[in-house]
Amino acid sequence: MIKLIASDLDGTLLQKGAQTVSRQAIELIEKLLDNGIHFTAASGRQYNNLRRLFAPFADRISYIAENGSLCIHNGQMLSRSSIDHDLSMRIIDAVHNYPGCNCIVSGVETLYTDSSDPRFIHYLLDEMKFDVMQVENLKTDVPEPFLKIAVLHFEKSIDCEAYMKQLFSSEIKIVTSGNSWVDFIAPGTNKGIALQVLMDHLHIKPEECIAFGDQYNDVEMLQLAGTSYSMSSAAPGIAYYSTYVTDSVEEVLEDIAAGVDL
Repeated sequence: MIKLIASDLDGTLLQKGAQTVSRQAIELIEKLLDNGIHFTAASGRQYNNLRRLFAPFADRISYIAENGSLCIHNGQMLSRSSIDHDLSMRIIDAVHNYPGCNCIVSGVETLYTDSSDPRFIHYLLDEMKFDVMQVENLKTDVPEPFLKIAVLHFEKSIDCEAYMKQLFSSEIKIVTSGNSWVDFIAPGTNKGIALQVLMDHLHIKPEECIAFGDQYNDVEMLQLAGTSYSMSSAAPGIAYYSTYVTDSVEEVLEDIAAGVDL
């Protein structure tokens, strides 16, 4: 029996650059919630942004935010992780030295950036709808631990990822998130570990869980769930880690919802 569904957002539940959850998905998730099936938004996005995306039932679902750095259920923080301070400072230096890179640092309630690129600021505020605080210097002006560092290069994200991995892959996990972001995640942190924390809290077994994803930041979550779906548009190789491949999360949710009517 399915008791928990965990889904990535960008490239998975949100297709083709969409910034709102479809009406169909909202209705299906609400139906599943009403029938006792729990839903978890598992994303590289910030917690507040995820709550806005699921506003019709924001207090009824759980959140795995910042690629597993935060796990929140019923307003309770079940887990939180952060990046070592010295390593964070070295990553920020490397990002600043790479031409064209824009950087954000994730706190619990907001994102911080010292970018002055108007295109990037517009993207964060007007397209992604993030809560953002602009600071003069990320190394000195962020008043809380770095949950996650993320980098966006509008033209050469693949080259940027390769460069950062060459410098830091032995010290920290570096993964693609969505279609453009390169994320630095604290050691021992991923969506799968956060999902396990949530499952333990809810007393749910892996075989009672379904997960959806499309990128390498979803791999551990896909492997943990008893049944998992990668998207047909997923990054190369992601299907290897999933049980099935699908074109649409909504199609699978519809099948599950139909089953609860039986």
